[in-house]
This record gives sequence, C-alpha cells and structure tokens, in this order.
Amino acid sequence: MSTYVYGITAASHPAVPEGLGGVGDPPMQIRVLREDTGELAAIVSDAPENLRPKRKDLLAHQNVLAEAGAEGCVLPMRFGSVAPDDSAVTAVLTERLEHYKERLAALDNKVEYNVKASHIEEAVLHQVMADSPELRGMAEANRQAGGGTYEQRLQLGEMVAAAVKAREATDAAEVRETLEPLAADVEAGPESTGWLANVSFLVDRDSAARFLEAAEALRESHPYLEVRVNGPLPPYSFVEPGPAKPAVPSAEHAV
Repeated sequence: MSTYVYGITAASHPAVPEGLGGVGDPPMQIRVLREDTGELAAIVSDAPENLRPKRKDLLAHQNVLAEAGAEGCVLPMRFGSVAPDDSAVTAVLTERLEHYKERLAALDNKVEYNVKASHIEEAVLHQVMADSPELRGMAEANRQAGGGTYEQRLQLGEMVAAAVKAREATDAAEVRETLEPLAADVEAGPESTGWLANVSFLVDRDSAARFLEAAEALRESHPYLEVRVNGPLPPYSFVEPGPAKPAVPSAEHAV
C-alpha cells in the first residue's frame, strides 16, 4: 500500500499522540518511520485510495501537523504527498538527510504568515487622482467641457489606468519592505489575478505579535489597500527554499 506523508521531524521528536488519526474514512492510523542513521523521522499513515482534497481530509492533515508541531519542529508536507511505500520514504530521508536537518534547524520555533494585498477599486482611484495634479486638471477640464470629447475621455482613462498600475507596483514593494524586517525569511507566492502582492513570511513565534501589528498599521495607513493575513501556518513555503525537488517520490499529489 502507498504511504501518505504528513511531515518530517528529527528522530528525537516526541512521539505523536497515541490513537491520532489521519486522512481517510475511517481515518488512517498515524505512525512514524525512521531512516537508517537514526537522525530523521517521517510522520506517515497508509494512503487511502482515491484521495481527494475534501474538507474532512484537509482538516485531518492539518490536525496531524498541529499535534506533532506542538511538541517541536516539523517540516510540513503539502496535502496529497504520497510515496509508493515506506521504504521509498526512508530512502528520501537518507538521500536528503543534510538538507532536512538544515531546514529543521532553520524553521525551529517559526511559523508562516501569508500576506495578500489588493486595491479597493474606488478608493485607489480617488488616491491616484489626489496624488496627480495633472489628472485632476484633465478631469476638471473635461467636466467643464460637458464631459469632454471621446478622445479626451479615452486619454484620461488610459492615464488613470497607468497610474493605478504604477501604484500596484509601488504598493506591492511597500508591503514586502514593511514586513520583511520582521521575518526570518520571505518567499514570493505565485502571481494571481486580483492580488498585487502574494508573499509568505517566516516569522519567529516570539515576534508574531509585532508582525501582525505591522500588518495592521500598513492596512490603516493605506485605506485604499486591502491586506489579508493568513496564519500562523506550518511553514510550507520554506521546506524547499529555491528550486525544489519533490519532497517524496510522489505517486499522487493533490494540491
């Protein structure tokens, strides 16, 4: 049977709670695999057939990581990390021993916060107009001319759109520059429609309150900017910094 991998720990990590269940219906029993040197371990279960990212299984995956992470550092694997069997998991632990040891040390006592930012459309339009005497002058001239010609309206619209686009780049940089000094590491997330910034920050648990205060201050000082903070999360974005190899030989990856 295939093996489902929740996370990687030091072999000295305290045992997971007895009877802890994982993904599947009924929940698969959690167990621990250790590689040959005795330095690393993987928290695993049997992999249920036809696993899909249903809410119940997503929550079960998160719960296993939360229970294990309460006792020490765990390198979280994303939902759907499945290896052909137990020996494939221990082989990867042995092969990537030094990498995972370094990551465990780097991520100890740290959590991830994902920050997404977007513009509030009407508010940012007011902001770019307020910041540009040229745009205000053109808008006023058009108003006094009964709305202006089609070409004048088109020109104003294009200039406003360009100003908003420039503001997106400026605000994305400011989000990162404001929060980065409070983080141990930063990883840019994939670009997606609707967000001008999507950044994950690795934050020491002891600094989390200051990080959240800085995010709130950013939100208050930029009323035209929507700032969403998701966390604390297991540090998924920091298990494989830089070009990443698969964490396990993956027969199935549901994320």
